Amino acid sequence: MTAIADTAGKIQPNGWLRGLWFRQLDHYPSTGKRLLNLGIVVAATVVLYYELYVAGAVATEIIAHYHMSFPYYVYISVVGNLVGAFSSIVAGLADRWGRANMVAYGLALTGVLTLFALPNAPDKWSFAVLVAILSFVEGIILVATPALVRDFSPQLGRASAMGFWTLGPVVGSLALAVISSNTIGFLPAWQTQFVICGAIGLVVFVVALFGLRELSPQLRDQLMVSIRDRQLVEARAKGIDVSESLKHPWRQMLHLDIVGSAFAIAVFLIIYYTAVGFFTIYFTTIFGYSLAEANSLGNWFWAIDAAALIVVGIVSDRTKVRKPFMVGGAVGSVIMTIVFAERVNHPETSYATFVWIISLMAVCLAIAYAPWMASFTETVERRNPALTATGLAVWGWIVRMVVAISIGALPFVVSSMTPLVQYGTEVQTLSTKYESQLATIKVIDPATLKTLGTNPRDTAALTKALGEISTAQHVDAATAAEKLRAVAAVPKTDLAFLQTYGPQVQQAAAATRGQWQIWWWVCVAGEALFIPLIFVMAGRWSPRRAREDAEEHERLVRKELAALHD
Repeated sequence: MTAIADTAGKIQPNGWLRGLWFRQLDHYPSTGKRLLNLGIVVAATVVLYYELYVAGAVATEIIAHYHMSFPYYVYISVVGNLVGAFSSIVAGLADRWGRANMVAYGLALTGVLTLFALPNAPDKWSFAVLVAILSFVEGIILVATPALVRDFSPQLGRASAMGFWTLGPVVGSLALAVISSNTIGFLPAWQTQFVICGAIGLVVFVVALFGLRELSPQLRDQLMVSIRDRQLVEARAKGIDVSESLKHPWRQMLHLDIVGSAFAIAVFLIIYYTAVGFFTIYFTTIFGYSLAEANSLGNWFWAIDAAALIVVGIVSDRTKVRKPFMVGGAVGSVIMTIVFAERVNHPETSYATFVWIISLMAVCLAIAYAPWMASFTETVERRNPALTATGLAVWGWIVRMVVAISIGALPFVVSSMTPLVQYGTEVQTLSTKYESQLATIKVIDPATLKTLGTNPRDTAALTKALGEISTAQHVDAATAAEKLRAVAAVPKTDLAFLQTYGPQVQQAAAATRGQWQIWWWVCVAGEALFIPLIFVMAGRWSPRRAREDAEEHERLVRKELAALHD
């Protein structure tokens, strides 16, 4: 291995080893290399969110394994989001330290945690601590990855690029839904889902370790409207004082257009984070779907969302506007969330109906979100393009704080979930298994049942029970005796479980439906609040005016390049 001197005169390793830490590009990359880096960033984001969300696919199993209450499980997520909020602030240092190493080596840590630590956590406290550590790293990468996407994507292609970046959480959720729904049946242990996820994460870490690069500060600290600005950006880079542009970063970013729009998207996404963490629990406990069926509904939601993100990003770039898409997507999201909320009062709602509802909801969320991500980075650039990571750190902190507060409120709104989560699946399984026996038990007087439980040969109790069965179910004496023998054959432990927890689950199910409906209306309120704050963001409403701005920019670029060559 040879060595070279860096700009400070220090000796640094040369060759491939140096590339594992020194990742800066001094020239704006060609289209192929730029797309390669964007692809690695998207892959890193996908696997990170897959790791972060994997617990949601087996939430009921984890709760049962560690004997957690539903509020305890929820507060694991709350603490994770709080930790992620403050690590997002730390990630604002990416404007000074760079972004690529944060992503590459962060993936190494999350992969190890997911593959080895979380599936082997000895108790619920250890599990909660490990989730918090994972969330800390996630909060950092949440800022670093969109900053890299912004660096490698000019404004006129920003919505498409951010649409692909937004595939991270969406495709991460889709990967989780597809893999879990197809493996839970023959790999029932919940730990297996973490092992699969962690192994994939370490593979992507290796790709990022050797392949991920970033722009030098002099290049990334400039505003780049189109790819044709490349020559001008490189010429300007020679005279940029990076340290001067980074002074007072928080003072430059804490303005209504940045803080307000970050808060807007945070409350808009309450429905999204609820879907990630609790759709599986919701569909299994309220509508009686199996774990595989509940996860397969996620296949539709995330797949449709992913496709819509790409399409709307391309269309937004073609029309050169963001705000009309945000308004349209928000209005559609409000409508579809209301439709979804009303289904809670219709337990007979079919799987196919839910596919249509959540697919349309996913499309509307995507129509709003991909253009918002593009507009937000453009809003930050309007303040100072050298502080992109700092602006994204503000966004990351606000999003995580809002999610922590809102999800923390969930157990107070949906207060009857614990019996459903802890005992609902077992009660449903036993109720289905002993459906006919339970129907017979219901027509027998409780006092008679108690007597038979103590003395199965009590003649008077037997005679009374047979008479009650014959009368209520309109059967002859022989059939009644056969039904009573079937009841006697039910294991006492199963019968005791149903008698103890069945009423609790039944009462909780009746109460929880109304509570969940209240929560969905909270989500609707967040989506509605998003709309007025769109007006503080950068960008045109009219495609014609946006096109005129782009043409004027091209004219100024040509003029400045001509002056440089004179």
